[in-house]
Amino acid sequence: MINAFEANAPLELLDRHQVRMIHDAHGIGVMGEAGRGTAEHFGLEDETDLVMGTFSKSLAAVGGFVAGDRVVVDYIKHKARSLIFSAAPPPASVASVIKALEIIEREPERRERLWEHTDYMKREFSTLGFDTGDSASPVIPLVVGEDMAAFKMTIRLQEEGVFANPVVSPAVPVGRAMMRTSYMATHTRNQLDRALDAFRKVGREMGVIS
Repeated sequence: MINAFEANAPLELLDRHQVRMIHDAHGIGVMGEAGRGTAEHFGLEDETDLVMGTFSKSLAAVGGFVAGDRVVVDYIKHKARSLIFSAAPPPASVASVIKALEIIEREPERRERLWEHTDYMKREFSTLGFDTGDSASPVIPLVVGEDMAAFKMTIRLQEEGVFANPVVSPAVPVGRAMMRTSYMATHTRNQLDRALDAFRKVGREMGVIS
């Protein structure tokens, strides 16, 4: 299995491990010309046997999915412990996912606007001096250092009216704690600039940027 955004040559990784499953939690609705995800983005839809993802990101609901050949999905349904001992998604959540998929297909301009926001924020964060790592998606990390720095920065940003998730060890290497920022097509430029002002102020206070 490969993570959605980590592979520059994903087909080679898949062949090496004899696995053709993509974990696409952040790709669905975002990556690819039609928003079908990472496989479409890399031109690998015909090379991918299974796509696993969540409803909790761009589809704005709860639950998740595994998509693939019927016989494989049927096997997973009867053998995966995490599925066997779980409950079915609420009908309202299923309905909202279906509607979200319809919007993704019908309104590609939302995805275009999302990528405009992403490019703008990544460029502005880099100009401010933040380390954004190898980010290539609308989830832009800002490396801040020690775990406690991420927790303190979270609180200070909230005081400035901005919410961002801290990501600390062991989810990231020790000393590489980060703030995880993410964006929506419905954000306005004023909102993005307000967030940048808060990150500039707090980042300088904490010595993350100069």
